Amino acid sequence: MANVTSQPDVTILLDLEGVIREVTFSSTIADENAETWLGRSWVETVEGPGTANVKRMVEDARATGISAFRQVTQRFPSGLELPMEYTTVLLGGRAGLLAIGKNLQAIAELQSRLITAQQTMERDYWKLREVETRYRLIFDASNDAVVLLRASNLRILEANPAAMQALDLSPQARDGVAGRELIPELDPAERDSVQAMLLRVREQGKAPGIIVHLGRKRKPWTVRATLMTAEPGPVFLLQLAPAGILQPPAVRSDSLSIEELMEKAPDAFVVIDPDGIIKWANRAFLDLVEIGSKRSVIGEALARWLWRPGADLAVLLAHLQGNQVVRLFSTTLHSELGTDAEVEISAAGNIDTEPRLIGVLLRDVSRRLLVNSGSDNLRESLGSISEQVGKTPLRKLVRNTVGVVEQHYVKAALSLANGNRTAAAEILGLSRQSLYAKLNRYGLEGDADAVPVESD
Repeated sequence: MANVTSQPDVTILLDLEGVIREVTFSSTIADENAETWLGRSWVETVEGPGTANVKRMVEDARATGISAFRQVTQRFPSGLELPMEYTTVLLGGRAGLLAIGKNLQAIAELQSRLITAQQTMERDYWKLREVETRYRLIFDASNDAVVLLRASNLRILEANPAAMQALDLSPQARDGVAGRELIPELDPAERDSVQAMLLRVREQGKAPGIIVHLGRKRKPWTVRATLMTAEPGPVFLLQLAPAGILQPPAVRSDSLSIEELMEKAPDAFVVIDPDGIIKWANRAFLDLVEIGSKRSVIGEALARWLWRPGADLAVLLAHLQGNQVVRLFSTTLHSELGTDAEVEISAAGNIDTEPRLIGVLLRDVSRRLLVNSGSDNLRESLGSISEQVGKTPLRKLVRNTVGVVEQHYVKAALSLANGNRTAAAEILGLSRQSLYAKLNRYGLEGDADAVPVESD
């Protein structure tokens, strides 16, 4: 068997100072004129940062007898530049040094292809995420009740809001429905019929729909099944439609109802209970939070989409408790798809008497040029500090500026929280003790106490 060894692409004989005495090129670069390098320093034939590596290899070889492998960009006599990896060896006596180099161009091309493949995989990943997001929006927004069922054990994989309503399950139970068996949810007399239909769909690809009774009130539903290929196994897609109930045609009056008017309103409007749970929402609110179906928001807490879920709702309800109305409460709304919108909230409703409902209007003001109340006083205070430039040390100017700004925003938070120090501390992201310290530092304790609010 032939003994195959790896041959170097470049072999350079150097003196102890790194000057080239002899050069040998392999057959892959045999067209290069090696004589032009003779008598030149090896450093002069290397591009850019590689010169430091060359000097290091020469020094290491003289000191220890051999250098580590280092990469350089080698410039050949013809002007060709290639990535090379060298190691340098000290020869015996005064014979000098021997530099042995290997062409890394093939490896560089492989690395480039690897990077390209990684970028392609990342693009494909984000395309897949986009498809999954669209699927989720369509699945949730569908007016038809849809259930995904694992074919191997008839356990529920997923159910959309319409199906949750058909099964008499609350929206909060949606995460817990996965893994539950469907058959126990059916009337005992209908279980064999459903299993027979699913078996026929699995064997023949289709089967006639059947009537089943679901929920606590056992309402009739028409069930149709389709078998889909999926990983790790096939899945039944069940479509549920109300059966046996004829809906009378809607009688429209000459004028629109209040609910229809609010549905057409350009600003977001929701009705919540005193705990902040949404009972009704118009289309503008669905667009603002980027959700396609009302079923996906009914029963959810409004705080879910607010910037500070606990603090914002607490401040809103505290204002309503004290004043029965909220005007122009500013905050940020986070949508399901990651978009943020600056909103102003106005609200009114019944907190203590039945029906205990609150109407909340949310206006998107992201595109409006915001003019903050109280900014004139802040600007005036900062202007007076600017006049001290040249008369006061910089450190004191900075300390005074920070104090003015802190005092302004502490006052604004107290005003926003209607004097409630706990809520104001949450708005500022401070503990109550830190807020008390700032009130004492700026002499604002009297301002907070002057506001008629519930004690903390």
